[in-house]
Amino acid sequence: MLSNPPFEPHTMGSPTSMASPHLAKKFAVFLLLSAGTACAQSIDYTRDIQPILASRCYSCHGPDEAESGVRFDDRESVIAEAESGEFPIVPGDAEASEMLVRVLLEDDDYSRMPPEGDALTEAQIEALRKWINEGAPYKQHWAYEPVASVAVPQGHHENPIDNFVQASLDQVDLPMNGAADRRTLIRRVTYDLTGLPPSFEEIEAFCQSEDPFAYEKLVDRLLDSRQYGEKWGRHWLDLVRYAETNSFERDGAKPNAWKYRDYVIRSFNEDKPYDQFIREQLAGDELDEVTKETLTATGYYRLGIWDDEPADMLQARYDELDDIIATTGQALLGTTLNCARCHDHKIDPIKQRDYYAMVAAISDVTTWGTRRDQKSNNQLDVSDPGLIDKYRQSDERIASIEAQMREIEQAAIVQMPAPDQRATEGRPKERKRVLDAKLREYVDDETFKGYTRLKDELRAANDNRKQLPPRESIMALARVHERPEQTFVLYRGSPHSPTDPVEPGVPEILAGSAETATLEDNPFDLETPWIKRRAVGRRKQLADWITSPENPMTARVMVNRIWQHHFGRGIVASTNNFGLMATPPTHPELLDWLAIKFVAGGWRFKSMHRMIVLSKTYQQTSTISDDHVRLDAQNLLLGGFPMRRLDAEELRDTMLAVSGQLNLQSYGPSIYPELSREVLLSQSKPGQGWYPSAPDQQNRRSVYVHVKRSLIMPMMAEFDFPDPDSSCEGRFKTLGPGQALALINGEFARNCASVIAEDLGGEASDEFVSMAIQKTMGREATQFDQEEAKRLITELEQHPGVDEQRARQLYVLSLLNRNEFLFLD
Repeated sequence: MLSNPPFEPHTMGSPTSMASPHLAKKFAVFLLLSAGTACAQSIDYTRDIQPILASRCYSCHGPDEAESGVRFDDRESVIAEAESGEFPIVPGDAEASEMLVRVLLEDDDYSRMPPEGDALTEAQIEALRKWINEGAPYKQHWAYEPVASVAVPQGHHENPIDNFVQASLDQVDLPMNGAADRRTLIRRVTYDLTGLPPSFEEIEAFCQSEDPFAYEKLVDRLLDSRQYGEKWGRHWLDLVRYAETNSFERDGAKPNAWKYRDYVIRSFNEDKPYDQFIREQLAGDELDEVTKETLTATGYYRLGIWDDEPADMLQARYDELDDIIATTGQALLGTTLNCARCHDHKIDPIKQRDYYAMVAAISDVTTWGTRRDQKSNNQLDVSDPGLIDKYRQSDERIASIEAQMREIEQAAIVQMPAPDQRATEGRPKERKRVLDAKLREYVDDETFKGYTRLKDELRAANDNRKQLPPRESIMALARVHERPEQTFVLYRGSPHSPTDPVEPGVPEILAGSAETATLEDNPFDLETPWIKRRAVGRRKQLADWITSPENPMTARVMVNRIWQHHFGRGIVASTNNFGLMATPPTHPELLDWLAIKFVAGGWRFKSMHRMIVLSKTYQQTSTISDDHVRLDAQNLLLGGFPMRRLDAEELRDTMLAVSGQLNLQSYGPSIYPELSREVLLSQSKPGQGWYPSAPDQQNRRSVYVHVKRSLIMPMMAEFDFPDPDSSCEGRFKTLGPGQALALINGEFARNCASVIAEDLGGEASDEFVSMAIQKTMGREATQFDQEEAKRLITELEQHPGVDEQRARQLYVLSLLNRNEFLFLD
């Protein structure tokens, strides 16, 4: 953070809006890059035209507004005579089309279109002109089309990915960069697959190896490590807004939420097929084989925020369902289904009925709970059946003894004076006080002996119960609505204004036909050692539809996310939104080819990772030439590898690793690092729900840190840890002064620097610098490093109170602030 990186890493946002003039101009450049040029080849409606119409025209001439009777989202409307008597578009004749006339008017003409913002760029106008002259064809958005079989472009590369990328680069006469050196490569791939740095020894061994398959073996070792699931599981947790509390003022805990997190990490480590992974989360309690694991997966439905004191209970219920629909639509289908809650989707062909059909599909999902009961719906006992039976017998024995004792007590109480009777009806302590003092007076000797014997039996029964092994509970769909109520389309989304009834289903545009858009109830009796109930079967059908190879979205969306986390940007940049406002894919044929490969390979993540990281595209240097800046400044065509900053978890884990403090223990309850008093005071109830773990536990990987919605660790938040209230498609990678302050003045960074300096002890100056560089940078120190270190340490020692050891600590701290430490490539 001491200086700017060679170039700014791509900022991970959600580029789903082109409303600003600046973005419109950038988008025009992108159209030229992705399409060659508007004039060089036939215009593609979904790639070249629809984004312009959606971003600049739909607000006045779209599904919600149709000024002058013109809608640009509908071809029949746009070629018909408008209320003004003009024809917006005359297919085949751009010059006769009023649309083109209007966009060419001067800026100060009140009739110019669009009326607000900058005029369309020359590239956009030329694309519209060519499209109209070609007949103004409309066609279905590419994402709603079936995944197409794609031929790999001809090329000299062995890896098909490289031939797809090279073909795009060839269109603008850009070469692919050469291969990165081994030191760069091992650091890049180790972080990408595990989120941790390679040690100096690992780097040296890899660089010196003469094994021609050293890189392939490195990749296999990383994919087989437990740290792989911890890195890639975190990506999934971002998508499903994982947190361990409910938000709102009290931000109460979600007991056992960490078991869902561990389920996710294990699933990635085991290379669980993605279709199975989805089915378990959406319908783990309705599958043919229900296990503890599949029930734990249904914790997916319990991750959202929950208001324990809503002003409107019905509104809160539909808000919870909307949260699930929004997350499912964006994370699994790349579709903003929640935009159709109050009306038909303004941009995408998603009807309001489609939205409520999805609500009906999950309507058996119960709310988190009530103020008084926050366990019955979401905490499920999955102990060994024999142990459950022992607890049942024990509870029955205790209940029987207590019933006998109460019968004796009540017979005595009715004989007592009124004040004593009233006292026994109050608090348990008062009842006990009265009975201890006066029961003997109102029963005969034989009865009292029997009562004393029962007390002894109760004490023994409770002691025996305490000796039983602890039960095992999970956060899951412990209770559902076995007979869900009828779902209605809600007028403007108000739960108090139901209109037409709607049956369970999925969006027709994605279903392929009206028949596959409907989900039929298929009730069956669910009997497991832990749960017995009547299941509706809707969610299982929903999961089957989402994971069907014929679904055009699921595989595309996931391979795009895998690509995103390797290259910093998806083939479709708006990874949660593949709709009409999505950023067009930079390599559409490659996207479909990867999707087909993913499904054909059994929906396996690790084989997809392996193919990507073994490509020459992935192994390129990050060098940016003048030609790259001129022809592809954003590196959309991937003529070089994109540089990136470490994310929040990687940075914290790396500091722990290089200081020798990282605890690699996997799985288990979440940890609570030490937080300052000032941070804890920021809560409505200071300190509540945050209890520091033992020192060695505090140094576990960041994925195991307790995620409290109202108290994100400041260092993690400063480095763009996402807001866990909603699905996060990609982390921002910002650069700001707060980050520099956190690394220079923050207690965590300073402690790590002190540990490194103390560990190196009183080594001679040159040795100290060499070892410090090895630990933090993973390389040998250069002569420049030695000279710079000596100058800095000498200068620091001139300050009052700074001795040699303190100066060395500050020098190490400066290493932890270097761009070389904070950035990949």
